[in-house]
Amino acid sequence: MRINRQTLFDAAGDCLAEPDPARKQGRTVRVAADWAAGDLRLDSDAAGPVIEAPGRPERPLLVPPRALAHRKLTSPQGRAALIHAVAHIELNAINLAWDAVQRFRGLPAEYYDDWVQVAAEEARHFGLMRDRLQDLGQDYGDFPAHDGLWEMARRTAHDPLARMALVPRVLEARGLDVTPGMIARLEAVGDQESAERLGIILREEVGHVAAGSRWFRWLCAQRGLAPVPTYFALLETYLTGDVRCPLNLADRRRAGFDAEELARLMDLCAEARDRSSEAARS
Repeated sequence: MRINRQTLFDAAGDCLAEPDPARKQGRTVRVAADWAAGDLRLDSDAAGPVIEAPGRPERPLLVPPRALAHRKLTSPQGRAALIHAVAHIELNAINLAWDAVQRFRGLPAEYYDDWVQVAAEEARHFGLMRDRLQDLGQDYGDFPAHDGLWEMARRTAHDPLARMALVPRVLEARGLDVTPGMIARLEAVGDQESAERLGIILREEVGHVAAGSRWFRWLCAQRGLAPVPTYFALLETYLTGDVRCPLNLADRRRAGFDAEELARLMDLCAEARDRSSEAARS
């Protein structure tokens, strides 16, 4: 059954507002199909108001990042905790993609093509992780999680340029950096199935960060801004912590980071590493 809505913005808002993870996943797939079939219109004047916050399931319990326990991957429970963390990120990524659709109106149709596709792929990623959790005797909601991704969405809700810079090109790009290490750790403990699923996610996330790069640069061009200094000015304004190493340079290049950006990010990494080393010595 299709979910037919007058506008894509309303359909995206419905997906965003859905609190149940399985229904959110299913709605996302159906709305993406309706958009591809031409059943949803881009009409800001006919659309309802922007939805300000996503629907939330009762579980998992949301806690500060520092309150999350670190578990060893040598145990099934430890591997399940890691997979749960990724599943939570993917569910938040569905929300982020739909918010980028329903909040920022009046952009080219190709922008919405990109973010509807991202939403559908994030829904598939959530399914991959939730199915794997169930293989391990757990389910989504069984472990606590944090709300860091949506916090950045709130802070960039006023401006699509800031959103494209800070969510795909910082938070999601960080996923490109850390996922190869997670894959290697899972392979080292013999969990090839989880590693292969993360490999699928990593390959597709390159395209999601690339969409952020594409529309960040498009918005810079519309406003007469130079992309590189604009990007680093936004980092200085919005980023509350350091740029963390190591960087996955190969995938970041594929995702639209240019040589100057990568060089400056590497410099910021080195500065953060030096500060950390100095703090440890003192």
